[in-house]
Amino acid sequence: MDHQKINEFLDRFVTDLAATEAAGSVALGHRLGLYRALAEGSATPEEFAERTGCHPRYLTEWLRGQAAGGYVGYDPETGRFALTEEQAFCLADPNGPNVAAAFRFALGMLRAEPRIAEAFRSGEGFGWHEHDEEVFVGVDAFFRPGYEAELVPNWIPALDGIGARLSAGARVADVGCGLGSSAVLLAEAYPRTTVVGSDYHRESIELARERADEAGVADRVTFEVATAQTFAGAGYDLVTMFDCLHDMGDPLGAARRVREALAEDGTWLLVEPFAADRVEENLNPVGRLYYSGSTFLCVPNSLSQQGGYALGAQAGESAVRELAAEAGFTRFRQAAVTAFNAVYEIRP
Repeated sequence: MDHQKINEFLDRFVTDLAATEAAGSVALGHRLGLYRALAEGSATPEEFAERTGCHPRYLTEWLRGQAAGGYVGYDPETGRFALTEEQAFCLADPNGPNVAAAFRFALGMLRAEPRIAEAFRSGEGFGWHEHDEEVFVGVDAFFRPGYEAELVPNWIPALDGIGARLSAGARVADVGCGLGSSAVLLAEAYPRTTVVGSDYHRESIELARERADEAGVADRVTFEVATAQTFAGAGYDLVTMFDCLHDMGDPLGAARRVREALAEDGTWLLVEPFAADRVEENLNPVGRLYYSGSTFLCVPNSLSQQGGYALGAQAGESAVRELAAEAGFTRFRQAAVTAFNAVYEIRP
């Protein structure tokens, strides 16, 4: 054996294990509002305790661990901890990347590990609805800022003619809408447009209705409990799916239903995780993130449903293109791309 390679691997192990353990601390920072409180200004642990109402000894350990991971800064001369402007934007601003929320849904996902282990042996699925509630709330909190930054400013303008139609007043179906963030964003940006959101998960739909009401758009955004193969309505100008097609047991059935529900000049806006078609091109940090999440969330959910598909989060463009063609669509193009998402414009 090459002992240098052993040491290199052990270095990777220490990094990964430390990050795994630190996930709980980041989730605590999000849940307790610690990052938001620290964004108000530097503090010693004692001052921070007064600011947050939490116990100083717990906060001392939390702050030191955050500093060790590079999530918080530390001044050894003053004993004060602080967030840089960039750290605060990523960790404390709900309209920033909101990365701390990702740790909440990751921890929620990992609570299913014993059940996922059983599924590995049996081949049975494990549905989205069977996961801890932290998964639903955490996924929405983490994904929403990305949609807010990209959907209206970039993705809609990248679609041929859709921005003008939405501004004039269009009918939109947001399929697999989760807690409704994307549907609400569209309604807020285009006051003449109506949106119908659908998701098979009843608890998410209940929260989506609350969100729409809070945003003041409930008169133009409605929600229904329905699968992607059974959502109601026809003649839609736009059907949207955000990061959900690969989770479905029957994505072909969903694509056929979209084709059926669209107006002849309508558009299917499909947003999927960015992935190359070749496995070796996905062997990178983003690919690792998606493959891990897919092992616990996407593939088990697919296998819990009828259909026989389990695309996974890194299916790649070719697999999606083939599904669209088999469902009867004739036009397919990548309209936009980010570090995490591929945006497809699909038409009859």
